[in-house]
Amino acid sequence: METPPGSAVKTDRLSWKGGIAFAALAAAAFHLAFGVKELGFLVMVFLFCLVRLTALPSARQAFYFGLVIGYVAYAPHLKFFWTIFGWPALALWTVLAFWLGLFVALGRLCRMNFGPLAAAALIPFVWTGLEYFRSELYYLRFSWLSVGYAFAESPRVFAAADLGLYGVGWLMAVCASLCGLMRGLKAVLIFGGMVLAAGLIVNGLKWSPESNTGRSVEVAGIQLEFPNETEIPPALDRLVEREKAAEILVLSEYTLQRPPPVEILNWCRRNHRYLVVGGREFLPDSKFANTLFVIAPTGEIVFRQVKSVPVQFFDDGIPAREQSVWDSPWGKIGFCICYDLSYRRVTDRLVTLGAEAIMVISADESDWGEEQHRQHARVAPTRAGEYSLPVFRVGCTGYSQWVNSEGRVLSTAPFPGPGEMIHGRLELRGPGRLPFDHWLAPVSAGVTAAMLLWLSAKALLGRFSKL
Repeated sequence: METPPGSAVKTDRLSWKGGIAFAALAAAAFHLAFGVKELGFLVMVFLFCLVRLTALPSARQAFYFGLVIGYVAYAPHLKFFWTIFGWPALALWTVLAFWLGLFVALGRLCRMNFGPLAAAALIPFVWTGLEYFRSELYYLRFSWLSVGYAFAESPRVFAAADLGLYGVGWLMAVCASLCGLMRGLKAVLIFGGMVLAAGLIVNGLKWSPESNTGRSVEVAGIQLEFPNETEIPPALDRLVEREKAAEILVLSEYTLQRPPPVEILNWCRRNHRYLVVGGREFLPDSKFANTLFVIAPTGEIVFRQVKSVPVQFFDDGIPAREQSVWDSPWGKIGFCICYDLSYRRVTDRLVTLGAEAIMVISADESDWGEEQHRQHARVAPTRAGEYSLPVFRVGCTGYSQWVNSEGRVLSTAPFPGPGEMIHGRLELRGPGRLPFDHWLAPVSAGVTAAMLLWLSAKALLGRFSKL
């Protein structure tokens, strides 16, 4: 889809040596942004470098530079892929790197076909459209390491901007695009000022004072990694002994390998507690549903939710046919099972249904390593900040989290942490709000698809005209 010689819009060119310099800076900025919580704003530099690489001489070169950056940026943070999958991890790293290569190549085509100003306007939508598609819309969807997660430890950004994960990425891409298509010292000074301002704003945002207004419920959880059923009642006894005020107890995904047995139902009846626990519901043809059960103090199962997004390549059950929220005695509570929380298309639905808090059960295995748990732990504060909703997350091996409605992590249980407990008070103050990117991200995906179709049609017409 190259523009024929003589018809391309004149733009500045970037040599391969300049490309290497910007690629190295992009990778360094990405690792600093995801490695040092105060430096999350450096993802702007990462995006700026990607935009500058759109000035490479050809779309093919632009693609390969983006691909290499993808490997260097993503693979070290996702080294646990190798632990889990072995050699196929190489293919998964390649899939993620492909999207960066595609972005740089499409950015180059924008410059050549539409000119600098139109390209500056289009590139942020292309970035957001590709991020949304690779994160939410196809079989290998995977949202971790999206640039917005660089602010997971400063989630006040999402509440202050009201943009959401993809919207914050779009805003940074706007800044990077405007400066990345300029030339000379002026562009460097303007962009440097933007980066400095972003750093001051992100690190200068203050937490709001804690308040105890509205309805609240005491919640407690304990980390158990695939326990034997006989181990569960004694573990719950220890939890109740320590957290006597807890009204809802939470155990992780796959705590049970079947629906709750009578022993667990009777325990809830004797101890007058609600229990949230993960198990399996078996279906015809040897299939099963990875299910979250809510057991009432009467010993009855009063709510079920099947996992919406089973993990690819795992025997993780069939996906949920529908989502709903639990109309609890304290208010409406939405539930996610592990991977579900990583997907805005899942959590947006809970907010639309009126969720006032979100509870999450996870089963990240200890053998997957600390890096996997650390990356997964970025999701809960991000969601809390996006929706202004509290989140209570219990994993089987660590980084269980109690997060308030600003995204502030108030308490955590460590990794590895067998038998560790976590307690918190969920404040239910009304339904959450959908951030602006609830609409922006799908629109960006549509804009990107339309641009791809237009460029493809133009290339085909150019070939036919030569026949």
